[in-house]
Amino acid sequence: MSNERGLLLCYNRGCGKEFDPDNNEPDACVHHPGAPIFHDAYKGWSCCNKKCTDFTEFLNIKGCTKSYHTNQKPVEPEKPPVDKSKVDEVIEYRAPVHNVPAMKRPPFETPQIIMTPVVSSTLLEQIKGLIANEPSTEDKSIVKIGESCKNKPCKASYQGPQSDSETCTYHPGVPIFHEGLKFWSCCQKKTTDFGVFLDQPGCTQGTHLWLVKNQGKKIECRMDWHQTGSFVVVSIYAKKYNPNKSSVKLNPIRLTVDLFFPEEDSSYLMDVELRGIIDVDKSSVNMLPTKVEIKLRKAELGSWSKLDFPGEVTANTKNAQEKDDKDAVADRIDAVDLNDL
Repeated sequence: MSNERGLLLCYNRGCGKEFDPDNNEPDACVHHPGAPIFHDAYKGWSCCNKKCTDFTEFLNIKGCTKSYHTNQKPVEPEKPPVDKSKVDEVIEYRAPVHNVPAMKRPPFETPQIIMTPVVSSTLLEQIKGLIANEPSTEDKSIVKIGESCKNKPCKASYQGPQSDSETCTYHPGVPIFHEGLKFWSCCQKKTTDFGVFLDQPGCTQGTHLWLVKNQGKKIECRMDWHQTGSFVVVSIYAKKYNPNKSSVKLNPIRLTVDLFFPEEDSSYLMDVELRGIIDVDKSSVNMLPTKVEIKLRKAELGSWSKLDFPGEVTANTKNAQEKDDKDAVADRIDAVDLNDL
């Protein structure tokens, strides 16, 4: 390529000057015989060790070799031919597999550790008045003279400390009425006569039950969770709960949260089997004015698809359901006080 003056453009890398082909000396061209290299933000030439990070500075790096000017373009490296038959081919990428054996999942019934929470001073200030007005545990545990035994169908009444040493004969099960038959779930002695049913002696001997623990009302709290590479963070949104009567218990695959609200004399309970395995010793609990934040340290790599196994009934949930079913039947029977018949 020449201009009107008959000069040609030199194509040696790093030169780019015009030259007179009739006056081309052996040392007229100063250029780089190597190839440009771009690596880790550095720019340089393969033929010399001059490197820089600025592109303009790179273009101004003086050549390291002298020779004739040439108007012949350097040969570009051949590009591999494109196989058009593979244009629509889907390239599947698989993440590298970590050759780490999966941890053995411990039993759900593994003993739980009661976590020691970090309690916010603001929360303690909020519930100070509520705690002061709570009825004492002592008052709830005093048995009054004449208190009837709560075991069915025992008709004994409390006459003093000596009553505690008496033998109570009772039915530990619940009364069942089905298709005209009346019986207790614990001994299956069936009858159609209601009077005979009431006179059935108990099948179990034990101690009298003077007081029934008040379980209080149940309350619903909003729960949310998120995760990072190392932690799963569970948040239970709650206000004015008593941290001294609340607890968070953990084992490697189980989380149990029990919160007590003195203002409503109610409680919140969550007992779940976790989707993954956690490191209990490296987990923590914060009790804050608006929520309980539970930070669970993952014991193995990987992302959890869900927090727990909501579709499966854990042993604890199953027992709770059975107890609820039993209590529901007992509540229906308590509408007719068997002790008074």
